[in-house]
Amino acid sequence: MAGTKEIKRRIKSVKNTKKITKAMELVAASKMKRAVSSTLASRLYAEYSWDILTSIANNTDKIKSPLFIERENIDGKKSILLILITSNRGLCGAYNTQVIKKVLALLKDSDRALSPREGLKPYPKVDIITIGKKGDTLMRRIDQNILASFFNLPDNITLRDIVPVSEMAINEYNLGHYDKVLVAYTDFVSALSQKPNIKQVIPVSKDSLRELIDTLGDDFKNKDKELEKKKVDTEYLFEGEKNNLIKSLAEKITRMQIYQMILESNASEQSSRMVAMKNASEAAGEMIDDLTLVFNKARQGNITREISEISAGMASVS
Repeated sequence: MAGTKEIKRRIKSVKNTKKITKAMELVAASKMKRAVSSTLASRLYAEYSWDILTSIANNTDKIKSPLFIERENIDGKKSILLILITSNRGLCGAYNTQVIKKVLALLKDSDRALSPREGLKPYPKVDIITIGKKGDTLMRRIDQNILASFFNLPDNITLRDIVPVSEMAINEYNLGHYDKVLVAYTDFVSALSQKPNIKQVIPVSKDSLRELIDTLGDDFKNKDKELEKKKVDTEYLFEGEKNNLIKSLAEKITRMQIYQMILESNASEQSSRMVAMKNASEAAGEMIDDLTLVFNKARQGNITREISEISAGMASVS
């Protein structure tokens, strides 16, 4: 058994660790409150605006904007631009791991391009824009092509802050470099639940999601059923030059979608970090209790031994 001094040193060390994790929990809780407030405030607008855009795509003929045009392929190969949203820092539980697993599943299917199974559309080229250092580090470790990296987005992010990301994605698609633009992010469900997701933002079409849904499994199939239930046929009347109006509308709503996904991911990150630090604080408290019990037993043993030695000494003298 370790000596009492060693046990006291360990108790002090664990107490200091508990102070740190408790402080990080409180900071994360404060940030989570702001992030969740921003996320919920814009979520309804983002959903309705996307529904309008997809409804236009499905019900309006002869749209010339490239953001609505389904491309067959580029040089005979499917090409994807993926925006991966992760955190800059760790200590946030499984937040980064969950969304990266979704991306790795997509990349794994893309590797089967030379011998795809029946019904699976290959994606041999997947380039990535990373938001957050954790995803960027892993993608570089597996030698994935990184088109651009963004690490300095503020906690209280605004629509203006994500303009460089959205403009790069839109311009790359308009130039014909990619067939699809996808975003890998984490949906905020509650403080205890976050769901990783991959969503197509360009081209704007519900039908084009089906290939990805078939590839990535039941979660996406269930999401597709939800979208079908929401689908409402609407006819739109346009005043002025229709294509210019739709092009501007598509770019703004696509930018809004990326912004909303970053808000969702930010709220999910802070929630995961708060829960992880809360669990760490509780584990530290339990460890302190266990070490205190061991310390008391060791001290009691030392006292008993000293009393025995004193008693033996007195007996020998008498």
